[in-house]
Amino acid sequence: MEKNAVYNLNQLDIEVQHTKFNLEINDNLRLGKYIERFVSFELKQNSSIEIISENIQIQKEKITLGELDCIILKDKEPIHLEVIYKFYLYDVNVGETNIEHFIGPNRKDSLIQKLKKLKEKQLPLLYSNECKDYLESIYLSVEKITQQVYFKAQLFVPLFLERIQLTKLNTNCIAGFYINKKELEQFKDCKFYIPNKKDWLIIPHQNITWLNYDQFKIDSNHYLVRNFSPMCWFKLPNGEIKKFF
Repeated sequence: MEKNAVYNLNQLDIEVQHTKFNLEINDNLRLGKYIERFVSFELKQNSSIEIISENIQIQKEKITLGELDCIILKDKEPIHLEVIYKFYLYDVNVGETNIEHFIGPNRKDSLIQKLKKLKEKQLPLLYSNECKDYLESIYLSVEKITQQVYFKAQLFVPLFLERIQLTKLNTNCIAGFYINKKELEQFKDCKFYIPNKKDWLIIPHQNITWLNYDQFKIDSNHYLVRNFSPMCWFKLPNGEIKKFF
């Protein structure tokens, strides 16, 4: 997301730190929690940032109203930061704007829904009466806290879509394309791989066990019959590797 171009959400602006992630991660963590650990580690590498608290449960009469992802100090200024990492496919038949065109791989969520949830539910939680006591416990007042998001995404466009104008979104987020079963036939000469969900984050590489076309059709169908769209990699005969849904 480009700065505050979308829904007036302020994007956290930090310098990218190219460091090796060396924390132990529980393989049973769902992808969202897995990503939170990565982001937390990244923030800790930045000398201008201090993490005050993370994953703060806000409750009312023992009922959880929601969670604040983290509160940080950036250059000694307090920030309530929400962390988001999503995967979206561009479908021009959904909605009327670029933002509305992006939907989840399984069509159960969308970019516009996430933005509305951030704006109308997650960020306002900071200003609730129930959050006031917590902020006082860490010696902060809501009036002194700004709100920002750390919104990252991998975007996928239709096969062979040559041009797409993303007026408010970062085109660097385009990570690959998506296809249907019929379109897959033109890649019969390629090798394939279906990564685990936690590996959806990484850049495709050579060091895995590749499947031929026939075996890939069988394996991928196990996902499709459950109405689940798998992320996949394929390797062209020239060695080029691409990512797709």
